Amino acid sequence: MASITPTTQSQFFKKAQLSISKQPPTRFLSLPISILSVKKTRMVVTSATASAEKHKKRYPGEAKGFVEEMRFVAMKLHTRDQAKEGEKEPEGQPVAKWDPTIEGYLKFLVDSKYVYETLEKIVERASFPEYAEFRNTGLERSECLAKDLEWFRQQGHIIPEPSSPGVTYAEYLEELSEKDPQAFLCHFYNTYFAHSAGGRMIGRKVAEKILDGKELEFYKWDGDLSQLLQNVRDKLNNVAQMFFLLKFMQNWTREEKDHCLEETEKSFKFSGTILRLILS
Repeated sequence: MASITPTTQSQFFKKAQLSISKQPPTRFLSLPISILSVKKTRMVVTSATASAEKHKKRYPGEAKGFVEEMRFVAMKLHTRDQAKEGEKEPEGQPVAKWDPTIEGYLKFLVDSKYVYETLEKIVERASFPEYAEFRNTGLERSECLAKDLEWFRQQGHIIPEPSSPGVTYAEYLEELSEKDPQAFLCHFYNTYFAHSAGGRMIGRKVAEKILDGKELEFYKWDGDLSQLLQNVRDKLNNVAQMFFLLKFMQNWTREEKDHCLEETEKSFKFSGTILRLILS
């Protein structure tokens, strides 16, 4: 039977030292290859990100927030005499040449009340939690319109029932709010903000012609209107950046923002149909 000669501890260390001394020297011994790989990867990612940012398309108003994007799209749908950014061809007579009637104005107010009531019910119900952000903003109009219609009733005028333009728009808003929150918020923005701007101007013109200049409650707000509007702008911008989309968490993508913006023209068509009731 072959014998195995045991190796002493001193012999083991001598062999080990000899083995190490024969290994070729490396000038990168203090910098592991894994670290070099990570640094190289980071350099590539940083370079690619910088390149993507450089070539990223900037949308009008995007730098100031999503509300500014909505405002820009809405302004383009005005005529040049309504807004300097307007691109739409004028349809019919300008407001200054309108010949409104009390009966037509009452139809407009009634249908407007029906739409605002619908918007307020939707945010109160909050099928999507983020709708709750838009409760009690100070921009609500239904109670103001109720007071105005009561004033007309006291003057002996008959208050009509809501008509097709208002009912149709309200039904569309209800449907949209349940399945398409981005599109709904576009209508929410345009309805309230348009009334605070062009809507007030129209109200003054109509009042001068048929109400002896009386200012209705519809055109009054409690508090500083500009601040109320800014508060809602901030909420809309936050929602556009926040964590929800339908049933899962994520930021709004560019495609989702564009989808919201595409609803602007529909909003203008619905509100325009209601506005033209003034001339009926």
